[in-house]
Amino acid sequence: MQKIKEIKEKHDKAKKINYNNLNDIILIAKNLLKLFFIVMVVLTIYITVQVCKDLKVFNILLTLLSILKPFFIGIIIAWLVNPIVNFLEKKGIKRLIGVTISYVILIATLFIIIYSIIPVAYNQLKDLSSSIPTILDNVKNIIDNTLNKLNIDIINVADLKRKIYESISIFTNNFYSSLPNMAVNITKNIIAGTGTLLLGLLIGFFLLLGFNNIGDSLLIFIPKKFHQDTKHLFYKMTKALRGYVNGAIFDATIIFVACSIAFLIIGVKSPILFALFCGIMNVIPYAGPYIGAVPALIVAFSQSMSIGIAATISIIIIQCLEGNILSPIVMSKTTKLHPVSIIVGLLIFGHFFGIIGMLLSTPIISVVKVILEFIDSKLHIFSDVEDL
Repeated sequence: MQKIKEIKEKHDKAKKINYNNLNDIILIAKNLLKLFFIVMVVLTIYITVQVCKDLKVFNILLTLLSILKPFFIGIIIAWLVNPIVNFLEKKGIKRLIGVTISYVILIATLFIIIYSIIPVAYNQLKDLSSSIPTILDNVKNIIDNTLNKLNIDIINVADLKRKIYESISIFTNNFYSSLPNMAVNITKNIIAGTGTLLLGLLIGFFLLLGFNNIGDSLLIFIPKKFHQDTKHLFYKMTKALRGYVNGAIFDATIIFVACSIAFLIIGVKSPILFALFCGIMNVIPYAGPYIGAVPALIVAFSQSMSIGIAATISIIIIQCLEGNILSPIVMSKTTKLHPVSIIVGLLIFGHFFGIIGMLLSTPIISVVKVILEFIDSKLHIFSDVEDL
C-alpha cells in the first residue's frame, strides 16, 4: 500500500507544471518573435526602397513635392502657429482675429530676421569671395611649409606639391568661371523661394481658420471604432514632432548666437555667415556640428594659425557646452531615440536625400517610433512577458 502511494505521488509530481520553465520558453519565443518582426520590417523597407528606386517613384514624389511645395509650407506654418491661435482663442479672442494677430507677429519676426541677417550675410559673402585669392595663397603656403618638413623617401614631395597646386588651380578657375551662373541661379532661387513662401503663408492663413477641424474631417475615412485610437496616435505624433522642432530651433539659435560672438571676437572672416551655417547644421544630430564647423575652420586656418586654433577651441567649447548641458535639457524630453537609430537614420536618409534627408531623418524616425509604440500597445510585440 505504501509503495502504491509513493508511485502515485511521483506520478502527480511528474504531471505538475513547472511555471518557471514555461515562462522561460515563452520569453524565448517572444524574443524570437521580436527578432522576426524586426527582420521583416527591415526587409519590407529594403524591398520597398528598391522597388521605388527601380520604378523611379522617388523622382515622381520629388516632382510632386516640388509642385505642391507651397501647400506643404502652408501646412507647416499653420501647424507651428496653431498653438498661439488656440491660446488666443481660449482668452476669448475670435479665431479670425487671433489668426491675424499671429500672422502679423510671424511676418514681423521674419522681416526682422531677413532685414538683420541677409544684408550682413550678403556683404560678408562678397568680402569672402574677394578674399579667396588671399586665402588660397595662404593655403598654398601652409601646404608648402608642411611638405617641406616631410623627410619621407617614398614620397616625391615636388610631385605631390605640383598635383595639389594643380587641383587648387582647377578649383579656382572653375569657381570664378561658374560665378556668373551661380549668381543668376541664386537670384532665381531667391525670387522663386520668395514667391513660394508668400503663397505658403496665404495657404497657411486659410488653413489656420479651421485647422482644428482638419483632423475630424480626415476621420471620415476611418471606421468609427478606430476614431479614439487614431486621435490619440495623431496627438502623440504631433507632440513628438512639435517638441523636436521647438527644441531644434532653440538649440540652433543658441549655437548661431554663440558662434557669431566667438567668430567676431577671434576675427574670422564672414563670422555671421559661418555662424548661421553652424546653427543650421547643428540640427543634424552627431554629424551636424562637424559639417558646420569645417568651412569656418578652413577659412580661419587660411587666415593664420592662431586664428584657426582659436576658432577650433571656441567651436569645441561651444559644442561641449551644447552637447553636455543644453541639448540634454532641451532634447531629452522630445525625441527619446537611441543613438544607434539616429545614426542609422542619418546614413539612410543622407544616402538617398543628401543634407535635406539628414535634416529630416530624426523627426521622421521620431514619428515612426511613436507609430511602432502604438502598434506594440495594441499587439504587445515588444512588451515584456509578465510572470504567470
